[in-house]
Amino acid sequence: MILKISDDLLTEVIYNADAWLSGENGPPATSVVNGYNTLILAFLLATGTADQAQEWTLLDAATRSSTHSAYSAAGINLMVSAFGSTENPTSSGFDAAGTANTMASWVKTYGLDGIDVDYEDFGAMNKQDGSAETWLATFTNTLRSALPSGQYIITHAPVAPWFSPIYTSGAYIKVQSSVGSSIDWYNVQFYNQGTTEYTTCSGLLTASSSAWPKSSVFEINSSAGVPLSKIVIGKPGTTADANNGYIDPSTLAGCVSQAKTSGWTGGVMVWQFPHADASWIATVRASSWP
Repeated sequence: MILKISDDLLTEVIYNADAWLSGENGPPATSVVNGYNTLILAFLLATGTADQAQEWTLLDAATRSSTHSAYSAAGINLMVSAFGSTENPTSSGFDAAGTANTMASWVKTYGLDGIDVDYEDFGAMNKQDGSAETWLATFTNTLRSALPSGQYIITHAPVAPWFSPIYTSGAYIKVQSSVGSSIDWYNVQFYNQGTTEYTTCSGLLTASSSAWPKSSVFEINSSAGVPLSKIVIGKPGTTADANNGYIDPSTLAGCVSQAKTSGWTGGVMVWQFPHADASWIATVRASSWP
């Protein structure tokens, strides 16, 4: 799940686990995810649904409607995450417009508030031939045409290094310049990029390493032109939720406070529930948006 802080200035996003939970029947009670304003169900695929997205389809229409109403009353958006590491849409030759229209239709049919584009086609992006960027632009434009702004939320969840200028084809700098106006915010994955990457407040916020230059929060703002309000800091809930990049919640709270003082209002994303819950986000928010 991704949770966005339910404050006018901060987004708190939590991803629901990509695994079945014993005794689970749909999303968790809103009390368990208090403090977030967005919950994202993983995963909607070009080939169907999996995990929590599949579980959502197995609920009857009345249960989905009542669950969505409860989340809306609690100020929490319910969204679905597309692709993840399971699919490589560009490399697999999926038609960008057709896939977007199919996924937009699914969002409407199953009564969700929007879609998160968790594109992880590293093979296509690493080619640096523009194919990934073009695919993402077409996909995003088509999604936005089908899911109008103000009615539906569209987010992306790129890995932080894709905002680095080392990609000659532009990577997410190009995506931002092409279709950034159609993206409500970025759930940036500041993890799984190296054992020492984005693990200190300075590395996360102001000075990323030479391996991935200009990919910290404030450098993404200045170099890639992404508004600070759209940069959501993504972190794993525990060391078990990622290979690396973990920062304990208390330390992360200090980073968030430091960023707020410098004008950042984006928010925090966490992978994943149930390892991260209401207590996790309460700790992270404590020094900035208590």
